Amino acid sequence: MTPTRFLLLIFVASLSGWHAGAATVDAAVDKELPSLVDFYKRLHAAPEVSHFEVATSAALAAQLRDAGFTVTEGVGKYETPGLIGHGVVAVLENGKGPTLLIRTDLDALPVEEKTGLAYASKVRFKLPNGQEVPVMHACGHDIHMATLVGTARLLASLRSSWRGKLILIGQPSEEVIDGAKAMLADGLYERFGRPDFVLALHDWDDFPAGKVGITSGYMLAQSTQMDILVRGVGAHGSKPEKSKDPIVLAAGIVLALQTIVSREISPFEQAVVTVGTIHGGTKRNIIPDEVKLELNIRTYKEDVRQKILASVERIARGEAIAAGVPEDRMPLVTVSATEFAPALYNDPKLTERIVPAMKRAVGADSVLERSPAMGSEDFGELGLDGKIPVVMFRVGAVDPAKYEEAQRTGANLPTLHSPLFAPLPAPTIEAGVKAMTAAALDLLKK
Repeated sequence: MTPTRFLLLIFVASLSGWHAGAATVDAAVDKELPSLVDFYKRLHAAPEVSHFEVATSAALAAQLRDAGFTVTEGVGKYETPGLIGHGVVAVLENGKGPTLLIRTDLDALPVEEKTGLAYASKVRFKLPNGQEVPVMHACGHDIHMATLVGTARLLASLRSSWRGKLILIGQPSEEVIDGAKAMLADGLYERFGRPDFVLALHDWDDFPAGKVGITSGYMLAQSTQMDILVRGVGAHGSKPEKSKDPIVLAAGIVLALQTIVSREISPFEQAVVTVGTIHGGTKRNIIPDEVKLELNIRTYKEDVRQKILASVERIARGEAIAAGVPEDRMPLVTVSATEFAPALYNDPKLTERIVPAMKRAVGADSVLERSPAMGSEDFGELGLDGKIPVVMFRVGAVDPAKYEEAQRTGANLPTLHSPLFAPLPAPTIEAGVKAMTAAALDLLKK
């Protein structure tokens, strides 16, 4: 036999083996999909807000335990006294090899669902401060959990195809961006092993279900929370000359903040400054003493972030001086020490490695390059500031018919965090399971 014929036979054999493996995965996904969709719908109907994911974490733990993993519950250590960790860690060891961690998030949002679905959430929850809020999985964490369970089942059944250690985690309180830190603070890597790679996925609101989106490098922005306490001198509404009106001052500050991105940051850098809330006053004929502004700052790069933080403080003080506010009533500007998410940087080498496997799993035409977004996540914390390569990919969640209609008419589709956001469950979960399983098998291959 000639060397060329020998190599050709090896190639044909490997190709046939790959097709057989792909057929096995496809058949397994088809078999599991109905129960995964049912699990998704049960999660969707019973959402829990950040820090209170008690039943959600228990349900995920039970599913992973049934899949054959060794499961530890209650992982997470918060800086805020009284908060209890609801993180889930599931481990499956399968010989000597790399360690791969795959993460899902657990929590829902204080949003009143308006989708009209048969399994729509009707949950209301009373917060510790006594406030009652509606609760909805408006960001798709229920899709993420169902996808993780499907991936767990497939990888457990395909143990002959991979070697190494698989760590699956259910991370709480992503929406308030302190859950990843809490699990790390509770010894996630010391107790269960430091991974060589970390993967996650996120459903997405602007491309069709069944498609997978890939972004190499920066994918999501840093998120910083700031407060400005605008202080003035109160007076009767009929005597404004006796006051230093903090409402007028706050309005001036809000407008001046809009110039930071447009006039102080290079057009080649991405940044967002949002004033999300403004609170002040008790009665229409009373000029109050104080107004509180709550800001959200988003950037990719730390130097840009620091420049914006300094500009916010300078503008707040400058506007107060211009308004004649006394020195002892200057605005108080504070940056949250806990509500911070780092930029999510998808490791280019790891991204490049897993893309071919994903294309084989869902089809080359179904793996799309996607632009970075200014949303934020705390998933990047798991990479320990770049020491561990991480990748999050996106899975389209939009009904293809609705997507095509929106493209034709120019109508806006419901976004993440919208009360109308409703992923199309089966094709979204199917694409997520296939893509994640393919990536895991490639990273843990013999």
